[in-house]
Amino acid sequence: MTARDLLIPVKHRRPLAGKFTFSAPAVLHATEAADRPALRLLARTLAGLGVRARLGGPDGTAVRIDRDRTIAGHEAYRLTVRPAGIQIRASAAAGAFYAIQTLRELLAARGKSLAAVRIDDTPDLARRGVYLDCSRGKVPKVKTLKQLIDRLAAWKINELQLYIENTFRYKTHPAIGVGYSPFTAEDILAVQAHCKANHVRLVGSLASFGHMEKILSLPAYRHLAESLDFRNDSRGDLCPTDPASIAFLADLYGEFLPLLEADDFNACCDETRQIGQGRSRKRAETIGLGRLYLEFVLKIHKLCLKHGKRLNIWGDIILAHPELIPDIPKDIVMLNWDYNPNGSRIDRTGEFAEASLPLVCCPGTNAWQSHGTRMAQANANVAKFARIARRCGAEGLLNTDWGDGGHRNTLGVSLHSFAHGAAHAWGGARVDEKTFTRRFCLHAFGETTGRLAAAIKTLGAMPGSGLYHTIIEPFDRAEPWARYMLGWPAIDSPSLKTPAVRRRLEAMRKLRIPRARGRDEFEAVALAEFDLARRMDLLGCQRALAGRDYRAGKRVGRRTLRAISSGLRAMADDFAALWRARSKPSRLRDNLAAFRRAATEAEKLAR
Repeated sequence: MTARDLLIPVKHRRPLAGKFTFSAPAVLHATEAADRPALRLLARTLAGLGVRARLGGPDGTAVRIDRDRTIAGHEAYRLTVRPAGIQIRASAAAGAFYAIQTLRELLAARGKSLAAVRIDDTPDLARRGVYLDCSRGKVPKVKTLKQLIDRLAAWKINELQLYIENTFRYKTHPAIGVGYSPFTAEDILAVQAHCKANHVRLVGSLASFGHMEKILSLPAYRHLAESLDFRNDSRGDLCPTDPASIAFLADLYGEFLPLLEADDFNACCDETRQIGQGRSRKRAETIGLGRLYLEFVLKIHKLCLKHGKRLNIWGDIILAHPELIPDIPKDIVMLNWDYNPNGSRIDRTGEFAEASLPLVCCPGTNAWQSHGTRMAQANANVAKFARIARRCGAEGLLNTDWGDGGHRNTLGVSLHSFAHGAAHAWGGARVDEKTFTRRFCLHAFGETTGRLAAAIKTLGAMPGSGLYHTIIEPFDRAEPWARYMLGWPAIDSPSLKTPAVRRRLEAMRKLRIPRARGRDEFEAVALAEFDLARRMDLLGCQRALAGRDYRAGKRVGRRTLRAISSGLRAMADDFAALWRARSKPSRLRDNLAAFRRAATEAEKLAR
């Protein structure tokens, strides 16, 4: 066994003499009933290698799991491969489960014949999480979440958070979520049960201060907003001085929090851009904007304690007012987020650690506002935050995946970053960055040629978010539907320099996404999503070049415009099919309407 066999690195490995080869029937044995689900998972893996396996007694076992209280840590394990068989020792079911995941990785890399080895392993960080945006358009199906949980658990992720603004169906507030395909209580319970079976905690996350505009735009809730002037976008924050705001949150928490078994709860409280500018202005002038923010957070803290939850909040507002840090209760977990390795907050993580506040470091996939991710930035962001997390004694690493701008980015293109974050959270000092993408393609897709790894890197090589927006941005900015883009000047952006766009256009024309045979539906959809990303970037390049020429007064040929229009319509059909494969209908119509407008504009100009 070498380090390159594994996607998720291990702490210590020592080669032994000989090898072990699985043969049918392979007997799998566990001394504890709690370990049998992991053995059944292993049996399915062996079946894929042509080896019939069954659960049985201790005699003649190929794989045996034993409890060993001397193994320190409930997620730690010892995996020993000898010519006579494979033994797993762990002090708890979680450790045995992760040993099985390592064994499955060895089988994926080496087949049914394994070199003898002893592995002693334990994670760097206690909380190893993925944060999934379920509010900017896509609300994933329960089936999709279960499939994702299976993959995350295989990468030793042990926490999943689903970001919810208005996408939960409340019985006490039925108007919230109408038209957004919200989760039901039954959905949350089903996802939680699947998480639990895979040693993953489902941690709730509700927008509770800022980012409340979808709720506050409803007539029944406008009175809770910081500003009642709905001619601008200052309706995103709850008014912190209105007692009705905390009473409203008490209603939401009363329905949502009892569903969740995890002790932690993420109330968000980030990017509160309007407080102190509207109804709470006088209070802000009296005690200061930072104190006004903390005053409301402390009310949320009391609500969480009432439900037996430990409050987690994003750390951006606190870092903007560092004088508040000494007054934050020591049981509030600070989620320090920064999605750029050179960002201003990432290097300030130590301010929370020095104040003895619980801490989680939160990088991002950098897949939002892109089709194929900003891969180099995502990798550097995760790697740096993982190093800081270890140095500062953070509880964990929470890798965030957002859906800004209509959530046209797909789940498939985020998988690489999820696995990369998982590897760094478990054993970051041993991650081989140069070979990681190729190993990801092996373990996630069974692809060994290197072509898929090269394609993923090519898709992720375009920095910035311009192409994401050019695909629907109007050529004629006088058109009313330009408001859909909130005035984002993507076509005119200096970051989309014409030579770079032309190079990207040619790269996307030449790029081919390999098909991996024999993979599950989840991976098949992911490969189709990679190809959709390629086509969307191609169309973005075509529209950027044509739109720039049009707005500069240059002639744009009819053939070019008609090709753009037909390309958009064909892409939209595949986009809709892939959306429906993974997600509820939700706001798919918003994106399809934007594609139709862009296609119609091109047809109109061609005429």
